[in-house]
Amino acid sequence: MGIIHIDLFATLDLVGQAPGAPGEDPDGFPYGGWQAPLFDETVGEHVTAGMRGMDALLLGRRTYDIFAGFWPDQEDGVDGGIATLFNRIPKYVASRGNPDLGWAGSTQLRPDLAGAVRELRDRHEHIHVIGSLNLVQTLLRERLFDRLDLWIFPLVLGVGKKVFDGGAVPANLTLLEPPVTSAKGAVLLRYGLAAGTPATGDMARDDRGAPA
Repeated sequence: MGIIHIDLFATLDLVGQAPGAPGEDPDGFPYGGWQAPLFDETVGEHVTAGMRGMDALLLGRRTYDIFAGFWPDQEDGVDGGIATLFNRIPKYVASRGNPDLGWAGSTQLRPDLAGAVRELRDRHEHIHVIGSLNLVQTLLRERLFDRLDLWIFPLVLGVGKKVFDGGAVPANLTLLEPPVTSAKGAVLLRYGLAAGTPATGDMARDDRGAPA
């Protein structure tokens, strides 16, 4: 069964809206492009490395439109070969409307999104969801992800769409490797979805139930 990766950039208050450019997702959001001043070589290297083995993209409508308006015009080899990769692999779009699927290799998923995503797992080994916060909410709610690669940047914005914004259900996550830090203060946390739901305890007692 294939692995679904969620790749996100977020602030300390977990705002993930429009990190790359002011026009990405304007909708009254005044901080579009907040990630750009903090994106450095370390972030770029690890973003590229994290995409090795990717054989499908799963995107929400808005992110798809942004990508389709940019990546097809990029030359081979830019950004560590991401342009070549994105243009070559299948792209799947989650949308209730009628998106323009002019980017070669693009397919709109059927309305039963959860079922369609499960079918993708049977077809591909490494499916990456980039941005696409509305889609991410559905995947979190349905526990339809295996890995969460979360870049946290040293900013607090106070407004904007958040990574966990009413779409999550209780879940356990496992840190898969030590965090990566950049010189500009960004931190990469790679988590895997774990079994069960969060446990609770009493910090005033030890693990035998006796007073600590």
